[in-house]
Amino acid sequence: MATASKETPSESRARLRRAARLSAVQALYQMEIGGLGASAVIREFRDHRFGADHEGPEYVEADEDFFESLVAGVVERQAEVDPAMDALLADKWRLERLDATVRAILRVGGFELLYRKDVPARVVIDEYIEVANAFFEGSEPKFINAAFDRCARGARPDEF
Repeated sequence: MATASKETPSESRARLRRAARLSAVQALYQMEIGGLGASAVIREFRDHRFGADHEGPEYVEADEDFFESLVAGVVERQAEVDPAMDALLADKWRLERLDATVRAILRVGGFELLYRKDVPARVVIDEYIEVANAFFEGSEPKFINAAFDRCARGARPDEF
């Protein structure tokens, strides 16, 4: 019988934050498609998708506070994040022309790169490339990687 390896505290934190990032992208998508506000979507995720009381296929174990800080932060700073992401796109392309999931990934990852300096830029980029790979098999992850690389080099040149 194989023994399960014990997760270190830093591995646990990384796993919970990874789930929070994916959930934040899903929440932003849901807000855009459903027209719901941030507090309603955050409440829905906390009540129905997170937490030990709801174990089963819909249950997600995530860093709920980190999730909430990402969703609320994107909403609070959207007037700054959207133009910053727009500036990374090719001429004649605007954020609103992109797929809603790509837009959500760019907004959350962009927010984290611009305003969550407590998280290393390379970690942010790697995490959102994984999120992109969860949704897309085409060129989208490469496009997102290039956009975040440009964003990080501009916002955090000392890390490169």
